[in-house]
Amino acid sequence: MDVKAIVDAGPLVGWLNADDQWHAWSVEVLSDCRGALSTTEIVLGEACWHLGGNTKPAHALLSLVRNGAVVLVQPWPEHLARTQELMLKYACMDAADASLVVLSELHPRAQIITTDFANFRLYRRFRDQPLPLKIPA
Repeated sequence: MDVKAIVDAGPLVGWLNADDQWHAWSVEVLSDCRGALSTTEIVLGEACWHLGGNTKPAHALLSLVRNGAVVLVQPWPEHLARTQELMLKYACMDAADASLVVLSELHPRAQIITTDFANFRLYRRFRDQPLPLKIPA
């Protein structure tokens, strides 16, 4: 699988929620991506929760997955040890963030699209390399 764009929950929420502070940025950035957006199941769950659970925007996101515009990549269980290693290293890191860092290690040419620039600027892949980020200016 050729992963070019790894997307966090924030841009997915911003893309589908017109009231979100990152809506315009998310629409612009995600619309410019060529090919499917890649994420993980835990990030999908987080985005659905932020979209209000059983709501039209959450169902729109699920439809994007069903239609292949958003692809779920599964780093677990194979890379669960690396996920835990990252979470132990960074006190602010949750499993969703760790799953995206692991994807970035597995697909080093892909950018991570996130609105969580405070945390993702701190995280490192391959133990010392900054992540290739697409973040709001």
